[in-house]
Amino acid sequence: IARPIRRLALATERVRGGRGRQTEIPALAERGDEVGELAAALRDMTEALWQRMDAIERFAADVAHEIKNPLTSLSSAVQTAARIENSEQQRRLMTIIQEDVQRLDRLISDIADASRLDTELSHDEAEAVDLSPMLAALAEVHRATAEEPGPELRLELPQGVALVVNGVEVRLVQVFRNLLANALSFSPPDGTVALRAALDGGWIEIEIDDDGPGLPDGKEKAIFERFYSERPEGEKFGTHSGLGLSISKQIIEAHGGPLIAANRRHAGGGEAGARFTARLPALRFRNSRD
Repeated sequence: IARPIRRLALATERVRGGRGRQTEIPALAERGDEVGELAAALRDMTEALWQRMDAIERFAADVAHEIKNPLTSLSSAVQTAARIENSEQQRRLMTIIQEDVQRLDRLISDIADASRLDTELSHDEAEAVDLSPMLAALAEVHRATAEEPGPELRLELPQGVALVVNGVEVRLVQVFRNLLANALSFSPPDGTVALRAALDGGWIEIEIDDDGPGLPDGKEKAIFERFYSERPEGEKFGTHSGLGLSISKQIIEAHGGPLIAANRRHAGGGEAGARFTARLPALRFRNSRD
């Protein structure tokens, strides 16, 4: 008993003090006892830590790349503004500088939100959240603040059934607000965005359909990657950081379900727009008359 435990202790010490993955935890699963189970648990834990470190490194590299773009544009505009005397050109350059500063501010805010997300989700107290009034409130806010002309938002909720999940309400609001804003931005002014929710076995399924051009072929999963941006034609560059869908997917998965993107099709086979579907485990089923 003592000898293999000592081997495990020495291996973990080498992992802690090492700079690479050359050191591995000994595989003792063939023992078939508690020591073998301990070795397997330590190997799994070490691999999970390496995966987390890889994710942090990729995130840091992505952040550096994304921040460098507006900084380069900002630096170029500042240097050019210092050399020219034409007031109209200076005004255009100041507009570029202001937009780059706003883009940086938005980007840094979204990066900060994304980096805190895991910690905040683990600390936030989950509670029973009824999705019906939440979605109805989001639809009402849109109707009260929407500018004309713009797409219509149609809400479809089951009658007499409460859609209850165990979750963090503020984070779920963040997800559906982002998905709605995304759908509305892609839909034409005379289009319709449909927001519907329903019970499906032990799951609650929330769908958001738009009348936009649909998703690029083969990009149904790529759109959830950090900093991926596929925006409507004519939208000002840099308006979105490319983190919204990534954060939304992370939140839904933390609540125990998937977030899926797909294209809708007309009866004749042509693309009818995009559909985002979030599935969340139902906390309980109850009739609203109970």
